[in-house]
Order: sequence, then structure tokens, then C-alpha cells
Amino acid sequence: MAEAQPQGTGPQGTGKAAGGRSAQLAHTGLRPGWTTGACATAASTAAYTALLTGEFPDPVTITLPKGQTPSFALAVEELAPGRTTAMAGVVKDAGDDPDVTHGALVRATVRALPAGSGVVFKAGPGVGTVTRPGLPLDVGEPAINPVPRQLMREHLAEVAARHGGTGAVADVEVEISVDHGEEIARSTWNPRLGILGGLSILGTTGIVVPYSCSAWIDSIRRGVDVARAAGRRHVAGCTGSTSEKVAVALHHLPEDALLDMGDFAGAVLKYIRRHPVERLTICGGFAKLSKLAAGHLDLHSARSQVDKGFLAELARRGGADEALAGAVAEANTGLAALQLCTAAGVPLGDLVAATARDESLAVLRGAPVAVDVICIDRAGMVVGRAEPRGPGEVRQGSPQR
Repeated sequence: MAEAQPQGTGPQGTGKAAGGRSAQLAHTGLRPGWTTGACATAASTAAYTALLTGEFPDPVTITLPKGQTPSFALAVEELAPGRTTAMAGVVKDAGDDPDVTHGALVRATVRALPAGSGVVFKAGPGVGTVTRPGLPLDVGEPAINPVPRQLMREHLAEVAARHGGTGAVADVEVEISVDHGEEIARSTWNPRLGILGGLSILGTTGIVVPYSCSAWIDSIRRGVDVARAAGRRHVAGCTGSTSEKVAVALHHLPEDALLDMGDFAGAVLKYIRRHPVERLTICGGFAKLSKLAAGHLDLHSARSQVDKGFLAELARRGGADEALAGAVAEANTGLAALQLCTAAGVPLGDLVAATARDESLAVLRGAPVAVDVICIDRAGMVVGRAEPRGPGEVRQGSPQR
């Protein structure tokens, strides 16, 4: 089982800041956990170390994208005769988050490949395969997302350099599997998205932020209060760490002006309606913000879904013909719809951003707050923007709440 905290600091950081995302997350009082991507990285690091040295490090320590260094105890380990393969596994600890993968055993089996092969990923039992377009992986690829892949490559390269891999480079096949993963995946959106055979290996920070409606909304309110007390006139509500980075890069906001909105767009807007600031930037993934544009204030996948029919109507407004609008309506994911429109020169990202901004202004009900919206893709690239607009400037036809 993974340790509950990295050595020296909690997953959200030290919590020393008076406000901002770190303090906001610490305020929830919930215990964080580790993503499947972090578990796969730990397991593959241990397995490759054993393949080269004959010994499994236990616990195995990894470095996450933001510098945390959690240690994971191995639940299983197996070294084949002649060191042809090595397998290690860790049990996922999702902390206080009601994650369906909590307690799942994530295994990595590592096999040496000829020099120059690089790291080749394979879906083992319980890990899905991508069968439809519109995801950040090509059709036919194992459902191991780009950030976990990069994290594993970096750790395997470090092991190779330390213990004498092929030319100090990791030339290996890494097979990731999850015990009972195919069964667990039936409780996720994977089958509907065309990820078949099991779970996805996910995570951008390596940390599972615990989910609690009441605690999270309370932390949002505290974040707004701290920002106002510090005299911040511009705050940003972000859906996650990637969008937070984009908001900071574009607007140079200090930490105590950052709100971890998560899925609770409504909580941010309703509290700022009563406790206004001059400007609110909303930054998040295109698919999530398309839900806000469609009128949803809770962006969690269990309570709202991307409406491709709505996206098709927006595309029509942007000049899409009926063939393109029909393709958008039938797209597998919001990302696939965006890609179709981008290829045709239809600014669907900007249209979603503008509509989400006007929906936000409607919720603010005339509060003296200017709102701008930034849509990003999974890589953190800006795919849509809406410039600031204030009260009384909602476009005709925008719904009122």
C-alpha cells in the first residue's frame, strides 16, 4: 500500500501559503491519494530495477511532476529465471476520494528489448485499449495516458543510467495490468468512450485530490475570502492543475488569486455573486467548459455530460455546414468534435468560451464582475478564448438564472 503522505510534505504542498490552491486543498481536511499513473510508475521503476540488478527496491520512491517524492510498498514482485522479465505491483490508495480504483492492484511487467527500441507500452489484463478516435491516444494504443507514459519513461531512464541499461537508455517493453480492471471499468465511462478491455492509466500530477461536495465548496469560499482580504481584484477559477498553469502564464496571477474550482463552477459563481471581485477568469478543459456553456453548473461526469448536439448547434453558428454539424453531433468525445471543427476552420473553442462566459454572467445576475474564459486541451494548449465582459453585456438570448 502506498504511504499516506510523501516524505516531508503533503501532496498539496506545505500548506504554508495564506491562500490559493495549496491552502484551499489543505482546508478540505481530506486525505489525498495516488493516481493509477503514479502507481504504474512506481511498479515499473521497481520492476526495471530488479531486471537490471536482481533486487526489487521496497519501498520504491518516485518523483511526481510537482516534485513530491512518495514511497510505495510493493504488494507483489516476481523475477523470472535469467532475468527475462520482472514484475512488481502496488495497491492504489485513493485517500479519502470515493475512487472506483481504490484498492486495485496495479502491476508492471518489464521485458528487455533490443537497443534502440525505447520504451514500448503494452496493455495487460485489466487495462483498456483505445478503439475510437477523439482521445489523446491513437486508436489501437493501450489506454495509458500521455503524462503517465512520460513519467514512466523518465523514471526508467534514470534506472537505466544508474544500473547500466542498454547504453544507459531504457529499451524495454512495459506491460501495465490491473487486477480485476475489466470488471472495475464497467463502473466508468471507458466503454462508452470506446476504451475496451479495462481501465485507463491516468493522472497529470500523480495525486488524487479527494472529492467531497461540502468540503470542496467550503474550500472555494475560503479561497475567495482570502483573495478579497489580500486585495486581489482578479481571481481565476481553474478546473485542475493544468488549467491553473495556463491561467498563471497568461495573467501572471499570484497564488492567493487562484481558486481550485474543480467541477464546482456554480459554487464559484454563486459565492462571487455575493462577494464580488472586479474580474474572474474561468480556465478549464474544453469538454468541461462546454458543459458550463450548455448551462451545467456541476461539471462532474456523474452529473453532467458533454452535449454533442449542443456543440453541433454552436458549430452551425460558427459557419459549419450540415455535414460537419452532423459529424460533430456524432463525435465520440468533445475533443473529437473540436478537432473536426478546427480542421474545417470553425472556431468551436472560441464559441464554447464565449457561451460559457455569458452563462457565467447570467449566474452572476448583475454582480460587478467581468468574466473571461479560457478553454484548453489535454496538453494545456489554449483552444478557445472569450475576452472579458461585464454585467449588462450578456448577449441577447443568453439564459438568465
